[in-house]
Amino acid sequence: MTSPLVRIGFVGVGNMGQAAHLRNFQMVPDCEVVAIADIRSTHANAVAHKWGVPHVYTSHQDMLAAHPNIDALVAIQPFTRHGTLITELVTYGKPILTEKPIAGSIAQAEAIIAAMHAHNTWLMVGYHKRSDPATIAAKAEIDRLKKTGELGKLTYIRILMPAGDWIANGFNQNIWSSDPEQPLAEDPPATDMDASTNAAYIEFVNYYIHQVNLMRHLLGENWRITYAAKSGHLLVGESTSGITCSIEMSPYQTTIDWQESALVCFERGWVKLELPAPLAFNRPGHVEMMRDPGNGIEPTTRSPHLPWTHAHWNQAEHFVAAVAGSRAPVCTASEALADLTLAREYIRLYLGK
Repeated sequence: MTSPLVRIGFVGVGNMGQAAHLRNFQMVPDCEVVAIADIRSTHANAVAHKWGVPHVYTSHQDMLAAHPNIDALVAIQPFTRHGTLITELVTYGKPILTEKPIAGSIAQAEAIIAAMHAHNTWLMVGYHKRSDPATIAAKAEIDRLKKTGELGKLTYIRILMPAGDWIANGFNQNIWSSDPEQPLAEDPPATDMDASTNAAYIEFVNYYIHQVNLMRHLLGENWRITYAAKSGHLLVGESTSGITCSIEMSPYQTTIDWQESALVCFERGWVKLELPAPLAFNRPGHVEMMRDPGNGIEPTTRSPHLPWTHAHWNQAEHFVAAVAGSRAPVCTASEALADLTLAREYIRLYLGK
């Protein structure tokens, strides 16, 4: 007897909603996208027609009233609206997937988490880099080496994220809206920052919160930021167990490439992770592993062959499995809150306020 399909409702089908999420959920055999809610009626109907979604509504309230048996929601909206939108969506008691970060401020993230607990549901934040086959392979090897100690202690992690072509033609299949723009209310800004400081904070979490989260994932433990270069190109931190780590933020840029990487160092070797452009399709990252055990043993370097899948597709499969109860969410709301706290720490060190 086959298991029933997980029924998904989409709240918003803008550029990222389509390219990073809708087309990937439509490729997951264990789920069914049953409805779309988007205030742009013409746009939503065109997207639904293209991707074979049977029902369209101009509000999530109407969608959920008509389909109370929807199992989970995918809400891809500007993160500076999450405090308002997600706190309402959780009242329906359904699991939710959002894009990163969880919110535009620590206070809004805390409000989301409080509402989530009050309505006995959960939120998965879309840090898709964790779902790339290369990250999965790298993480497994890092954890194995930490356990066996065969290459000594973990000593240092460096993440490099230059600005580049993150879209990688990923919007080519999108439906572009012809509906007139409708203003949407944004969450109030953080109260502990002036306007310019808050703008710097929002810019940082928009561009680099992925790397803040990836660092914790690779470390396998929490970390704190201890230094922020005034150039804005470097931050340095230390993990709970004392491992030094750094993120290099756009020391250069590329126009037709994406060159994001992580170098995880042990005393006698390393694991190197290279990630593709965020919207690259059917393309995993690359992993290289070097070991030099010493004692006259010849050093070796190897690169595992990875499946031709991509992070957002894997992320969609993982969310569906989590809704079905067979897996835990990739990144929880509480961990995403920790990312915002680290971001605030960085801005305080960077700007001094």
